[in-house]
Amino acid sequence: MKKITQILSIALIAVGFASSAKAQDDKTLLGAGATFPYPLYSKMFSEYNAKTGIQVNYQSIGSGGGILQLTNKTVDFGASDGPMNADQTTKIGAPVLHIPIVSGAVVLTYNLPGDNNGIVLTPDVIADIFLGKITSWSDPRIVSKNKGVNIPALPILVAHRSDGSGTTAIFTSYLSKVSSDWNTKVGQGGAVNWPAGLGGKGNEGVSGLVKQTPGAIGYVELIYALQNKMDYAKVVNKKGKIILPSIASVTAAGNVKLPEDSKIFLTDTDAPDGYPIAGLTWQIIYKEQNYNGRSLDRAKKLLALLWWNIHEGQQYAAPLNYAPLSKEALKVAEKIVKSATYDGKPILK
Repeated sequence: MKKITQILSIALIAVGFASSAKAQDDKTLLGAGATFPYPLYSKMFSEYNAKTGIQVNYQSIGSGGGILQLTNKTVDFGASDGPMNADQTTKIGAPVLHIPIVSGAVVLTYNLPGDNNGIVLTPDVIADIFLGKITSWSDPRIVSKNKGVNIPALPILVAHRSDGSGTTAIFTSYLSKVSSDWNTKVGQGGAVNWPAGLGGKGNEGVSGLVKQTPGAIGYVELIYALQNKMDYAKVVNKKGKIILPSIASVTAAGNVKLPEDSKIFLTDTDAPDGYPIAGLTWQIIYKEQNYNGRSLDRAKKLLALLWWNIHEGQQYAAPLNYAPLSKEALKVAEKIVKSATYDGKPILK
C-alpha cells in the first residue's frame, strides 16, 4: 500500500508539471523534496505568492524523492538537505546547481515520563544508541552525564527515517565523524541500513513513533520537536561543551568558509559554541534551463523566486528556528544563482 501511495503521489506531481509545461505563462512553479525545511518553505512560498501572484506548489516527500523528481524533470526544483551523491549526479546526466537557503538543527527527540527535557548526550552515547549497543535509559553512560535528572529505566526504541532523507544524510554524517564503529559498519548517506529500530516516513513519521512510544528516541528537525512540544537533548560538541540546539548555536556551527558549489556538511563543527548536528538545506535546479520544452519566461520566474528566497525570504527563517544565510553563504548563493543559463546565456544579470 505504501508503494502504491508513493507512486500515486509521484504521478500527481508529474501531471501537475505537465499541465504547467503546456501553459508556460501560468503562475505556478513546482518543487518537491526535503521535509526538513517544509515549515519554512510553506511560509516563504505563501508570502511570495502574496507579493507576486506566483504560486509555488511544494511537495514535502523527502530529499531523495525531490532529487528523483528533478531527475525525471517533473518539478522546477528539487530540495535536499544533503548534496547529491555520485550515483544521483550520474543519473541526472546534466550539470545542476545547489542553492543554499538556510541551515538548521537535527535534534535528538525522546519520550520519557517526567520532567527531563534537555538531557545531555555525548557523541559516543548517541552513536551506540543508534548502533543498538545501548538499549536502556538506565545505562551508566547516560546516567553519569545527567546526575540529578529523573531518567526512568525504560528500554530504548530507536526511531529513524524509512525514506531517502537529507535529515538522515546530516545525522549519519555526524555519526560517521564521531564514531569509527558507525563509519565502518553503517556509513553515511540519505538512506542507510539501520542496525536497530523502526522506520517512519518523513520528520512527521519519526515524530509520530517517538510520541506514541515511551522510551523512544529519534532524530528530527528542531522545528518539528518544538511544534509538537517534544523533549530534545543537549549534545556535547567536539570542544567538550554542552550545546543546546538553537539559532545561535547553528549559526556558530555554520560560521565556516563554503566551497564555491556550497556542498558541505556542517556536522561535528570545530566552532566552540557550535551545535554539532547541523546542516544546510538546498534548492536544486538544472544549470541550463532550456530543457524539456521550458520557456525562457518560466526559467525567469524560477530564478526570480530563488533570488527572493536568498534575500527577502531570509526574514522568515529565524522565527521558525532556522539559521539565515551568513554573509559568506549569501555571496556563494548569489554567485550560484547567477550562473544559471538559458541557451547558454545568464538568466540573471
